[in-house]
Amino acid sequence: MALRILVIDDEPGMLQMLHAVLSRAGYQTTTVTNAEEALNLLDRAAYDLCLCDLKMPGLDGIAFLSELRRRGIQTTVIVMTAYGSNETAIAAMKAGAYDYISKPFKPDEVLLTLRKAEEREQLRRENRELKSRTLPASPLVFESEAMRRIVETVQRIASYRTTVLIMGESGTGKELVARLIHQKSPRAGRPFVAVNCGAIPEGLMESEFFGHVKGAFTDAHENKHGLIESAQGGTLFLDEVAELPPPLQVKLLRFLQDGEIRRVGDTRSIRVDARVVAATSRDLPVEIREGRFREDLYYRLAVVPIRIPPLRERREDIPVLANHFLKRTRERLGINRVTSIRADALRRLMTYDWPGNVRELENVIERATVLSTGDEIGLEGLPEPMRTESGRTAGESFAIEGLSIRRNRRFLEQILIERALQATGGNRTHAARLLEISHRALLYKLKEYGLGREDEPLEPALAGEGALEVEG
Repeated sequence: MALRILVIDDEPGMLQMLHAVLSRAGYQTTTVTNAEEALNLLDRAAYDLCLCDLKMPGLDGIAFLSELRRRGIQTTVIVMTAYGSNETAIAAMKAGAYDYISKPFKPDEVLLTLRKAEEREQLRRENRELKSRTLPASPLVFESEAMRRIVETVQRIASYRTTVLIMGESGTGKELVARLIHQKSPRAGRPFVAVNCGAIPEGLMESEFFGHVKGAFTDAHENKHGLIESAQGGTLFLDEVAELPPPLQVKLLRFLQDGEIRRVGDTRSIRVDARVVAATSRDLPVEIREGRFREDLYYRLAVVPIRIPPLRERREDIPVLANHFLKRTRERLGINRVTSIRADALRRLMTYDWPGNVRELENVIERATVLSTGDEIGLEGLPEPMRTESGRTAGESFAIEGLSIRRNRRFLEQILIERALQATGGNRTHAARLLEISHRALLYKLKEYGLGREDEPLEPALAGEGALEVEG
């Protein structure tokens, strides 16, 4: 595909000559006579390179370069000047120009400079792609099959512009998944704009999302880009999207359909290329039935739905997450004395229900690391409600979700026995009945795991009696 070049010069003869030279060389060329018109074009479309005269009436070349930088437009600019001096070149480079050409020049000089700039841009693109490919496989830390499937889904969809709806309880890592989608996409070098839809006052929402023009309302003293426009070329992450009021839902739907926004007080629409990834901890079908969320917006957002399971449904992630947070806390706070998590504390972390999910686990590990007086986190370092099983839901199943029985049978059996004894107030007969094994098999297991009295006589368990039947 031919590169697109924008040429800016106030001399019609120069524009005509450059248009002819560049077109013959295979470039797609657009010419304008002033910097203001060029900025309007660059606001609406992307150009690969820009040739700009340095001395022009109105906005000159240096001011044009400064305005490009202020607007976040990354087009490579080569300036042209009849006042070729070191001072002029240095000023242009400081303002963001890639190179400059002194007038008068030969057509071959222009083409050579353009090809150098083109090679530089190609190297920059290849470098961005290489960085994207060599990034860590995932910023997520996990062991579970459920999370592995989520990462595989992200890798399959990241390259496309399609919208994604991430669902899950608070603290499960929805923003991390959204950032992974952005990181793995061709948009990785562009902005990732995260917006908590529940944190913006309703009266300010339209201006915050869509921007406004000067004079649109009392305090609008200048033009302002909205959050959507700030995500130009990148990803817009709408966290807790169910918090949007109905009028904003309508405007968001229109943007998803047309790719255009209109600033408050403006009469023209602006095209914005931003991929939308939304997240919610609410049940959107319920919100739709109760009239709080638009069904058509739901289907626009949920082109690719991703559900992140709560931590209690993927307990095999707890040990790797806990050790990851311990390492991160040590590095961030400079704590060298705490190096590990003791077995009793890890066992309690595994059996706790984690209503706050991964975020709660991170906070618990940081607190325990800071308050620990020894070289490891023990049961005494955990918050009081976590030191006993009393906080668990009554009548909860004794199965441990997410554990591989083959890899963790002994650990799992011990947890189940301890939990059964606590649920029955230490009554071993009732505990054995709850575990669906014989009383004799339970006594054998208590001895095996060091949970029984040393002087307690035991009869050998019959074949098959020692195994707990547990659904994994």
